[in-house]
Amino acid sequence: MRSVFIEPSFEAWRQQARALLAAAVPPEEVLWSEQGEQAALFPASEAVAPHAVPVAKVSAAFLAIARTAAAHTAPQRWATLYRLLWRLTHGGERHLLSIPTDRDVRTVQEWCKAVRRGVHKMRAFVRFRLVGTDDATGREQFVAWFEPDYPLVRLVAPFFQKRFAGMDWSILTPHECVHWDGATLHFTPGVPRSAAADEDALDELWRTYFRSIFNPARLKVKAMHAAMPKKYWKNLPEAELIPELIAGSEQRVARMLMSEARPAKPAAGNPYLDRLRHMNDSEEPAE
Repeated sequence: MRSVFIEPSFEAWRQQARALLAAAVPPEEVLWSEQGEQAALFPASEAVAPHAVPVAKVSAAFLAIARTAAAHTAPQRWATLYRLLWRLTHGGERHLLSIPTDRDVRTVQEWCKAVRRGVHKMRAFVRFRLVGTDDATGREQFVAWFEPDYPLVRLVAPFFQKRFAGMDWSILTPHECVHWDGATLHFTPGVPRSAAADEDALDELWRTYFRSIFNPARLKVKAMHAAMPKKYWKNLPEAELIPELIAGSEQRVARMLMSEARPAKPAAGNPYLDRLRHMNDSEEPAE
């Protein structure tokens, strides 16, 4: 039995998995543990030393699945991923990922589904706060605090890098933090909630925006709670408006129904559509 200690990251797992695969070590002979997790019970010398040995190639689909599943917190994920890798290569099951009823495949897909759901929530509910301006570059600096269920920072960082490339920002989480300076992404250890910025003027802008798009006629409380779970409300500046808007939704709908209909505005002129109408009007009716 080999005891392998890794940092809880896809990169660390991949490095050790490649070495184990090259040494033809079967999954049942590997005991995966995260560093600091009862490491004193096992001699550190048993860990596999990385080395440059050619290994069997795997599909991009497996790497994408493994990268996503690695962000889950299930303690058995490293062993399950290595078992899948072994079966795809040494086991000769090249089409394993296309068998959804397989136990390992189903388990990993469930982990991926949970992680992707968390990624979607993080993209939707991160709220930046202005904390200053860089004197040298003139770029505004923003900080956001978020509490994801899983360590998702490395999965969502490219999205925010692309979306907010023109400002300096940091996203702080208990698991890990990411910082963008306009050129490079930097990752640092997680921090407590106290490290995040306090309320600022941008919060009022979020509340104004949320109030303006709220449509009481389309309100579905259960659906809203499913899309915006209450556990995220404490970090959303607009969330404090939700009880008030829900309470007054019936009265607002009643006023909307009682108000007179506004006259429809004439359609804007469009030369192409005007020609089509003229051609249609000039056609003789069929006998």
